[in-house]
Amino acid sequence: MRIINIEIGSSRQGGKAAPLVLFAGPCVVESRELVLRTAEHVKATAAKYHTPVVFKSSYKKANRTSGNSFVGIGDDEALKILAEVKREFGLPILTDIHTGAEAAVAAEVADVLQIPAFLCRQTELLQAAGRTGRVVNIKKGQFLAPEDMKHAAAKVEEVGNKNILFTERGTTFGYHNLVVDMRSLKIMSDLGYPVILDATHSVQLPSSGRETAGLPQFIFPLARAGAAVGIDGLFVEVHPNPAQALSDAASQLKLSLLDELLRQVTEIDKMVKRS
Repeated sequence: MRIINIEIGSSRQGGKAAPLVLFAGPCVVESRELVLRTAEHVKATAAKYHTPVVFKSSYKKANRTSGNSFVGIGDDEALKILAEVKREFGLPILTDIHTGAEAAVAAEVADVLQIPAFLCRQTELLQAAGRTGRVVNIKKGQFLAPEDMKHAAAKVEEVGNKNILFTERGTTFGYHNLVVDMRSLKIMSDLGYPVILDATHSVQLPSSGRETAGLPQFIFPLARAGAAVGIDGLFVEVHPNPAQALSDAASQLKLSLLDELLRQVTEIDKMVKRS
């Protein structure tokens, strides 16, 4: 599929007037059964609305509020499950990396390497991701002005990779809250890169206890607002039963709600792109 000038996977999808791309999946690989079940549902839901989809799941979570929080089932096992999703459902894969050494390993499976927001200034990490030739999705740091993302992109481009996406996930002003400034989406788009809105991490209440809390009732309005601005992609973490999720339980979207979310967002997206 194609997001403006960025190719993901083996199929192409439109040009500048193409529908937004859905990035969806559970926060982290918890089990083979959960991931395959979720991937099947995500693919079927996206197909219903003719929406290109990239399956998202972290093969491990290195940034957790508590040192006792769930990190993963093991790197090799988790990547093996993501590779099965790719084979079984034909979906491109997005996963996070946290160190330069992880880039080449994850790139053996993933089509998109995601740079976590807290690491978006890490030069060696960005360059290692860029050298793989994979698409690099840079999440905007909660502490950055949107125009500062040009510096992160330059680090990837310096190693010969221009396949770059930006993702907005809210800005922190402290006090365990995040605010999404919709102007940020336009500012980053004006830098010349496709822009994705992360509608689930944006509703987090970071470090508000031993675990990150969240306000998932705002996922729908944020996603609708982002589509109205004209985003290129929507990022949502989904789980069959968020209350039992091993990571980001308070901010993931219940899988059964993805259909209605996508219905609303695609209607807005079509209206915006017609105009």
